[in-house]
Amino acid sequence: MARLTDADRRWLLTAGSASMLVVLAGCQGVLSLDQTEGSSDSAEAILAEIRARNGLPALSPDGRLERAARQQAGYMALSGRMEHRTGWGRDFAARMKANGIKGAAAENIAYGRWEPGELIRIWMASAPHRRNMLDPRFTRYGLGNAADGNGGRRYWALVLGS
Repeated sequence: MARLTDADRRWLLTAGSASMLVVLAGCQGVLSLDQTEGSSDSAEAILAEIRARNGLPALSPDGRLERAARQQAGYMALSGRMEHRTGWGRDFAARMKANGIKGAAAENIAYGRWEPGELIRIWMASAPHRRNMLDPRFTRYGLGNAADGNGGRRYWALVLGS
C-alpha cells in the first residue's frame, strides 16, 4: 500500500470537504421547512367552543407552548416521521423543560392537509386526544405546523400546559 504524503492528505481533505458541500447544497430544498407562525391564534375560537360545551374554561394561546409545538412539527417534517420523540435523544419531558414549561403538559400530533378547525375536530373524535384537550388542568396551549421542503406532508403538534 502506498504511503500518502502531507500534500496528498491536504488534497484529499479539500476534495472531500468540497464534495460534502455539494451534497449538502443539494439537500437544501429537502431540509427547508414551511412553518406557519400564529397557528395558535387560528385555533383559539374552536378550542374555546369545544371546552365551553364541556363546562371548561377557554385555553389561552401561549408563546412558549407554541414554540415547543413548532419545534416538534418541524422535527417531524424534517424526519418524515410522526412521533413524540425528537430523535435527538430528547423526549417530550425534555422538550418541555428546555422551553421553560413547568407543570402538567400533554401533546397531540398529526399529519395531513387540514385547517386547524378540522384538525381539532379529528382529534376530538379520538379518545386519547380528546382527553388531552378536555383535561381541566390545562389552561394554555400552543399549536404549530410545518411542511417538508417539497411542499408535501404537513405535520402538526398541539402542546397543552397548566
